Amino acid sequence: MNAVVDKAGTAVNGQTENIDFKMVAFSLAGKDYSIDIMKVREISKAARFTYVPNSLPYVRGVYNLRGDIISIIDLRTMFNLPSVKSDKNGSDEIIILRLDDYLIGVIVDSIDKVVGISSSSIQPPHPIFGDINIKFIQGVVEKDNRLYIILDVESIFGQDADNVEVIPTEYTAAPNFTENKSEEVNMGFIAETLRTFSKFNVTDLNNKWVDTRFEEWKKIKGNNSEDLQLHSEQDSEEFLSRFYSVDTGRFWSEEYRNAVSSLLDNNSQGTLRVWNPGCGKGYETFSIATLLSEKYNEASIKIWANDKDLMSISNAPNLVLDKQVLPKYMDKHIVPVNSRYQFNQEIKDIVLFEYHDITHPNTFPSVDIIIARDVLSFMSYSEQLRMITEFQEKLVPGGLLIIGQNEELPGNDWKKIKNNNITAYRKIL
Repeated sequence: MNAVVDKAGTAVNGQTENIDFKMVAFSLAGKDYSIDIMKVREISKAARFTYVPNSLPYVRGVYNLRGDIISIIDLRTMFNLPSVKSDKNGSDEIIILRLDDYLIGVIVDSIDKVVGISSSSIQPPHPIFGDINIKFIQGVVEKDNRLYIILDVESIFGQDADNVEVIPTEYTAAPNFTENKSEEVNMGFIAETLRTFSKFNVTDLNNKWVDTRFEEWKKIKGNNSEDLQLHSEQDSEEFLSRFYSVDTGRFWSEEYRNAVSSLLDNNSQGTLRVWNPGCGKGYETFSIATLLSEKYNEASIKIWANDKDLMSISNAPNLVLDKQVLPKYMDKHIVPVNSRYQFNQEIKDIVLFEYHDITHPNTFPSVDIIIARDVLSFMSYSEQLRMITEFQEKLVPGGLLIIGQNEELPGNDWKKIKNNNITAYRKIL
């Protein structure tokens, strides 16, 4: 007599097995493991992650999952298991876990399939079943002649777990500034007040400059704790006065323009795409546009210039200026308007000014150059990580990224170029 099987079960040896537990099966170091499917948001593949300095060895970095910045943990490293050799440019298999109110990604050797079993068939864990500490094992189960070790992800990654490092959404104070406790308090206060008064976030992106500036600040203000602190927006801006890049808020000097030009490839064919987030009133953007139109006069050039200052971005496309504020090299790119001047139509056609917050989706295609000077430091830590990942995704291989002269990208995905007052990186092929 044939067994009757409904949607909740399968026939096993003439008996109906009640399928009330599903798990995502995967392999680690040649053994079969699994995770309760209710803890899995999705599976994914990724080839690159944003490196986070001073993190634990098993933290591969962070990953931008459609706007969510999540920590990526290599389970093989975490549990001291041998790794499968893979192509250097190959993608890693990732299981995205949903734990309480946060997400975390784990790297495994390979993801197999979803396996349905009866929860009654799960046996208690035993040390002989795996190379992983028994406290991290929910149980073991045999299915289709394969023995699956079911991991207890709450024990491994839950909020109370003491063995995993989840990357925070933002720093609450400047990391690793000094070993002197009294100075540490002062520096922490300065980091907080810089964020409060100027929206400047002290992170690994800029803490070398902040540390150096703090030493200068102590010489200027003395070592009195009260005098060192920042009491107002004016104090905060005084502290940051030496942070901003050369020619910030004005047209580039010929010297700075030539320095940027020296970083650009000499190939003038085809299409050249540029992204200039945080363009402000457009002075930097027009400096870029005039440079590129001369250097690549046979190319089709397009510049996307964004800013969330509505007044500035609204006035940028049709700037009308006195000639004395325009650098001499711009003479060939301007036309008279009454007794003043504006940029000619050829330059205007190169640039698309848009009111846009760059932390929101950026829908334009891949670009060859990104110029984002002093933009990242005025974002929260999580936004900084998200934008660094966005820059990595938007740039073509070998593309050029220019950031603030006192900023520095973490990680190994970039080749750093230091040229006078320019801090620039090329995306590694």
